[in-house]
Amino acid sequence: MPSPSDAVASPSGQLDKKKSLILGAVGLFFIVIIFWKVIPQIGSYSDAIDAIKAMSIAAIVLVVVMVLVYLTCYGFPFMAATPGLKFWPSEQINQAAFAISNGVPGGGAVGLAFQFGMLKSYAITPAASTSAITAVGIWSIFISLGFPILGVVALVIGGENGSSYVWAALLGLAILVGAIVGFALVMRSEPMAIWFGKVGNKLIGPFRGRIKALAKIDLVAPLTSFRSSMYDVLKRRWSRLTAAQVGVSVTQFLILYVALRGIQGWDKPGTSVLLVFAAFAISQLGMMIPITPGGLGTVDAVMISLLINFGVEPGDATAADLVWRAASYVPQIAIGIVSLVVWMRRAGRTFATTAAPSA
Repeated sequence: MPSPSDAVASPSGQLDKKKSLILGAVGLFFIVIIFWKVIPQIGSYSDAIDAIKAMSIAAIVLVVVMVLVYLTCYGFPFMAATPGLKFWPSEQINQAAFAISNGVPGGGAVGLAFQFGMLKSYAITPAASTSAITAVGIWSIFISLGFPILGVVALVIGGENGSSYVWAALLGLAILVGAIVGFALVMRSEPMAIWFGKVGNKLIGPFRGRIKALAKIDLVAPLTSFRSSMYDVLKRRWSRLTAAQVGVSVTQFLILYVALRGIQGWDKPGTSVLLVFAAFAISQLGMMIPITPGGLGTVDAVMISLLINFGVEPGDATAADLVWRAASYVPQIAIGIVSLVVWMRRAGRTFATTAAPSA
């Protein structure tokens, strides 16, 4: 999934190759450090491997089933946000974007460009494509910010002292409320969008002389254009889009839960679903740190630490995270690559046919 900063970028924007390579190298560096140095200080890889090897066939099958459900749900967001788009094209677009965003240096912007091109090949207008890409990205951010709040609630319901994690809920709540209020006000009326644009221009005013990229930026035009393109889509489709994005996050959590319970043994007392959800939900704040793609490493370190704090054995916690990460990451990369190959072959024929009469 593209990062929050990419989610509202122009899908047709030009890429800075040097900047992309530098960001990719920095991200790779942090991933290596986290998995090589940080996580081994939290949990044992050798114990994790032993725990995974001890999983029963039934437990592995259940993990596979949940992965298939998750991969299916991943196809619904673009279908929910784009009038007339069917399930398989929606699945292709989202999986391809995941593969690019998580497998290419600076891939978030590249993924957006491919999403735009793929929607165009399915006869979606540029305006509708931009609205759908932006809506899916923004709703993904909203869900990621809302989950830590639910995680702390789950801790309290589960009988744990959630006071140590209130900061996560308050941080998520503050950012979420601010984002939703600002978003709602911009959507409410064009004059309000113009007002926000003018306020934004005043705020960046002192920096225009110091930062070349800000010198000629006028936020009024893009905000009013953003509102006009998004209003109709969200008015009619916000509930479907919300359900689709919640479905993606919930099924991803279920992969973690069945992995952990499969490692602990379904025939034995194990960690409650509420505590596992709390660890999963609070760790999603790691995705807001734009160092590694998709929170790779940052989310994992936080999740393992939280699971251990909630009473899970270090080896089991590490094993569950590794299974969760591999099961929700590797298949998507593979499906995304296949989706790209299939789409490029189809798109080549489609665009060639379209261009033929004018040749």
